[in-house]
Amino acid sequence: MSKTTVASAAFYDSKPHYELLDGLRGVAALLVIWYHVFEAFATSPTDQNFNHGYMAVDFFFILSGFVVGYAYDDRWKSMTVGRFIKRRFIRLHPMVVLGAVLGAVSFYIQGCEKWDGTAVSVTMLMLALLLNMFLIPAMPGAGCEVRGNGEMYPLNGPTWSLFFEYIGNLLYALFIRRLSTKHLAVLVALSGAALAAFAVMDFSGYGHIGVGWTLAGSNLPGGFLRLIFSFSAGLLMSRIFQPVKIRGAFWICSAILAVLLTVPYMGGADAPWKNGVYDSLCSIIIFPVLVYLGASGKTTDKISSRICKFLGDISYPVYVIHYPLMYLFYAWVWREGLTFSQAWPVAVGIFLGSILAAYIFLKLYDEPVRRYLAKRMLPATVKKQ
Repeated sequence: MSKTTVASAAFYDSKPHYELLDGLRGVAALLVIWYHVFEAFATSPTDQNFNHGYMAVDFFFILSGFVVGYAYDDRWKSMTVGRFIKRRFIRLHPMVVLGAVLGAVSFYIQGCEKWDGTAVSVTMLMLALLLNMFLIPAMPGAGCEVRGNGEMYPLNGPTWSLFFEYIGNLLYALFIRRLSTKHLAVLVALSGAALAAFAVMDFSGYGHIGVGWTLAGSNLPGGFLRLIFSFSAGLLMSRIFQPVKIRGAFWICSAILAVLLTVPYMGGADAPWKNGVYDSLCSIIIFPVLVYLGASGKTTDKISSRICKFLGDISYPVYVIHYPLMYLFYAWVWREGLTFSQAWPVAVGIFLGSILAAYIFLKLYDEPVRRYLAKRMLPATVKKQ
């Protein structure tokens, strides 16, 4: 069977998309917004309502491994590492740049001040912007760490996961894809055991796996563990995938995902290992099952198909652009001493506004820029497979 692939349209795959996985990625991205909303009213990770939204990143990494394996594992006889990296750069980086710019604008609107009120010069803001645009992380306490709370990317905190996403793609292209399925399964088992130990033995300090966003403490090794297990698990599933029959997979998986990401902290401050067990079960067992079921299911009506497509389309833009709005929201809530019952109309506005802005940026910026970059970086070729 022959198929025609136009390489200049680098961000479109010749293979069919898994519509339900697109939809689930969008559901997870929307849940992340509410997780970040409730950060404004928490004093620590243990007392935050809508508590486990940080695990959406692990779900994203599993999805990424599955989709990358499905899209590229059988293409390496005709594709170079350089071409693969270019394709991933085109897919990911335009929104990285936009997120950094929006973060810089947000920080300037706030008055160019750290959270403790220390003034930050415009020159230092521009340096932070440049580093964020090139995915160069800031060291805690450095001048370019302009917000003063240790973020790798202080202008747009969630960018840390894209830093690891790039690393995952590089590791896949250079090393992981060469592993046999058996050896890949060993890597998944070992990294899963290490991730569970990290969570249960409380290496994060809060009995959870919500690490990777800063270079301080155990965050960097913890972030690598999250990436290696989740990405490798997704890749392994793409190799051994055999669909199972399940009706209503999207709605079932969406409901389960929403519950898992919103439950309260487990165990309390006196028994953080319980929360570590919960995080481990979700990230190592339940999330892979949800991805497997989502890949197995199919939409059966036009409405579900449109919902999944829309959620998939906005999932990445909404994840990247919503946090600069959150910085403004946090500053307002903390300055006024507001409770959620007082601030919820604004929170709803940010949620809906993030969706609208994500769609606008997708159509007017992200897709046009990706098309332009594909034409410049990936000369058009047609090949038979």
